[in-house]
Amino acid sequence: MTFDLLLALIAFAFVSSISPGPNNLMLMSSGANFGFKRTIPHMLGVGLGFTFMVVLVGIGLMQLFNNYPVMYQILKYVSVSYLVYLAYKIATASKPDNSQNDKAKPITFIQAAAFQWVNPKAWTMALTAISVYSPSQQMESIAIVALVFGLVNLPSVSLWAVLGQQLSKILSTNSRLRTFNFSMAGLLLLSLYPVINP
Repeated sequence: MTFDLLLALIAFAFVSSISPGPNNLMLMSSGANFGFKRTIPHMLGVGLGFTFMVVLVGIGLMQLFNNYPVMYQILKYVSVSYLVYLAYKIATASKPDNSQNDKAKPITFIQAAAFQWVNPKAWTMALTAISVYSPSQQMESIAIVALVFGLVNLPSVSLWAVLGQQLSKILSTNSRLRTFNFSMAGLLLLSLYPVINP
């Protein structure tokens, strides 16, 4: 990979990782509702889960979608349905008080890593990264793309959890938190627009 191509890949990884999307909106909501520390497994699940996804897309999943386009359509409908469900969960979330601490829990590492497979933005990022920055799909170039995303993605998505935690100071009343959660749910649904109307 040439130096110019590497710089372009880093820029793409940064812009696509830090821009609003399902992962970042959910991390901001988690930071606001549970704080930064309890959101760390969610952040690690996003960062490492997406990096692993890039590797698998590069190794062969992209070829599968090229050969069987209907598989991508099925994935799209499953993803949209799941994100609508997550929007509902965010809209109805409430900040846990002491009596609810055991019931209300942030997303776990495994749940966040698994979520990448039904996240339309993650699929778009992974497929674009491999097709543009690793067109030969050789293991070395796939590894470079995955490594760059691994190094850029985690700090980028972590900023959204920090932002959410800072917002929690403003969201000190139930009505403010409810308004915030409804707004996050609405933005999550809006993030589906490019998927539904490409």
